[in-house]
Amino acid sequence: MRTRPQVCQALLFALALQTGVCYGIKWLALSKTPAALALNQTQHCKQLEGLVSAQVQLCRSNLELMHTIVHAAREAMKACRRAFADMRWNCSSIELAPNYLLDLERGTRESAFVYALSAAAISHAIARACTSGDLPGCSCGPVPGEPPGPGNRWGGCADNLSYGLLMGAKFSDAPMKALRASLEMKCKCHGVSGSCSIRTCWKGLQELRDVATDLKTRYLSATKVVHRPMGTRKHLVPKDLDIRPVKDSELVYLQSSPDFCMKNEKVGSHGTQDRQCNKTSHGSDSCDLMCCGRGYNPYTDRVVERCHCKYHWCCYVTCRRCERTVERYVCK
Repeated sequence: MRTRPQVCQALLFALALQTGVCYGIKWLALSKTPAALALNQTQHCKQLEGLVSAQVQLCRSNLELMHTIVHAAREAMKACRRAFADMRWNCSSIELAPNYLLDLERGTRESAFVYALSAAAISHAIARACTSGDLPGCSCGPVPGEPPGPGNRWGGCADNLSYGLLMGAKFSDAPMKALRASLEMKCKCHGVSGSCSIRTCWKGLQELRDVATDLKTRYLSATKVVHRPMGTRKHLVPKDLDIRPVKDSELVYLQSSPDFCMKNEKVGSHGTQDRQCNKTSHGSDSCDLMCCGRGYNPYTDRVVERCHCKYHWCCYVTCRRCERTVERYVCK
């Protein structure tokens, strides 16, 4: 799938161009794929929502990948909602895929985050599926060339990020190369009586929620850019600091976002009325910030939880169920 490769490559990190330039994030609608759809015949590809024609063709030629890609769409949505649960913009509009509001249809910092996360999710899911043996076309990742360190040896089954990036690029414009930074050494101990005299190690990806947390940090420090002619081509350069080029690791945006305080579908804002806030917090989830100065209403909630847990030899735990009342707050 090759469509305006330089623009699409910029989109992975700039990720601020208008939807429609590349394959975009409409494929996240695959999260709604019914479980009853077996995805074992090529005609099923036309029944999948949110795919452009090139992605339908990829589906037909790589049918074995589609369950993994559906899983990636679901995981991307969960990771986005989790990462922004404490923010005014809480990624709720991602659930509207493929028919987004303007917060994700324009070149905003929110669309930059979702583009980056969705690209990461698809390569992440494919790399993990190789490791678990769910895909016939790949297996464990390669053994690293560098030594693993004293007392360690390479073994196990590494996440196959190279294959994940390769196949992810075919489906979502370009590979999310920043995922390489999320590869970490994971080890398992061996030895007499658990002495851990030697450890078997492999390279594994961080959880997608950790990748989302890293991308959220980039979202918060995203740079506004403009198109600037340089020679015969246009480049994305920082609007206020156009003395340096945009780094590949940055999230940048073209369109400023609203404050998301009030509901306004014209700009893709759901508002924060009735959103839960934290009265004691000083962060983005505080009642002052979340409610935009409008105030908040308290209410009480009954919480049932496990308590007075007791361990029995061997080997089970019994707990009682306790109920308590907590005070919560919602924005006016």
